[in-house]
Amino acid sequence: MAIQQLSVFVENTPGSLAEITEVLAGENIDIRALSIADTSDFGILRLIVDRPEEARDALKGRGFTVSINDVIGIGVDDRPGGLSKALRLLGESGLVVEYLYAYVSRVDGLAYGILRMDDNAAAEKLLAENGFRELKN
Repeated sequence: MAIQQLSVFVENTPGSLAEITEVLAGENIDIRALSIADTSDFGILRLIVDRPEEARDALKGRGFTVSINDVIGIGVDDRPGGLSKALRLLGESGLVVEYLYAYVSRVDGLAYGILRMDDNAAAEKLLAENGFRELKN
């Protein structure tokens, strides 16, 4: 279930997010999910894209600080309680969710979540054993 996520250091200045998205658009790279956590001076933009290595290289070429790390992508039933079932399973197994954000699904009836865990490998195994669908870049 591991997928690659880009983490981009972003200064809180006008147009900085537009520049990142324009670089990716110029390379015909599709953004599938994103999240930003910020402070008053900077933020960390997390992206799931269709071609992470190419996106990293393009952004680095424009002077951005970028890293790639593994996260987990899971599919849950797109209905009330669909996500809570997965989160309860992880919590009862002693696994900690470090952060979570949504992924837009093109498959009817499914919603996707991107999770960073304290132990990605254990979480992947547990979720797969319990029938949760895998998401790939």
